[in-house]
Amino acid sequence: MTKYQQDMRVETIYPIGSQYTLMQLTPADGSKLPLINPGQFVQVEISGSKTTMLRRPISVNDVDYNTNRLSLLIRKAGDGTRALCDSRVGQIINIVYPLGNGFPEEEIEGKRVLLIGGGVGVAPLLYYGRRLIWRGNDCAFLLGARSEKDLLLFNEFNAIAKVYTATEDGSAGTRGFVTDSPAMSENYDVWAVCGPMPMMKAVAALARKRGVECYVSLENMMACGVGACLCCVEKTIHGNQCVCTNGPVFNINELTW
Repeated sequence: MTKYQQDMRVETIYPIGSQYTLMQLTPADGSKLPLINPGQFVQVEISGSKTTMLRRPISVNDVDYNTNRLSLLIRKAGDGTRALCDSRVGQIINIVYPLGNGFPEEEIEGKRVLLIGGGVGVAPLLYYGRRLIWRGNDCAFLLGARSEKDLLLFNEFNAIAKVYTATEDGSAGTRGFVTDSPAMSENYDVWAVCGPMPMMKAVAALARKRGVECYVSLENMMACGVGACLCCVEKTIHGNQCVCTNGPVFNINELTW
């Protein structure tokens, strides 16, 4: 797949709570967005931080080809992402995209899919869910968080499919973790997961036990995004592989968890 280094203009940007920001970008030169697959990511140049030299990897949250906008859900995790969240409408941001290998689409045509996300890991599932529903798949979302106020983009998910929730304090949905949700006992053929590593490993273990086809999107630390720096290496049954190029999405049967 062709990769692009392109200046993007910030079309909209607004905070979600104190830790997250939703940003919409469009090509600054007026060109059309290229094909982007669900689960792929972008490497964003940080121009507003004196302490940040490397680009930051951000999952593609949504793509709207009608408005020619690409959405990113950003968590403030350090100087780089804080600077990015402080961007203003009209600002130009350079990105390299689309990177990595995404979630399966044609391979799971006709199957029932449960998309499971925790924290900022819900980000790539919105676009994935849209694409699957467009293809005719029966889908639902399962979102996990510490409390109701920490559930991200609930209305956006709820607008396109059924949403289950699980919160650690019981303020919304099932009390506990996503693995405690009754959604996990429903007859879904495929689980697609992104979130904290303990959550993904717990879901993967349950998928193996029940024989459910399962894909996870890993969030290993990345620097280059193109497989050169080797800092995102994950141990797989095929040997060590770079998450940024061989993933970030893997079938759990490829992993050594």
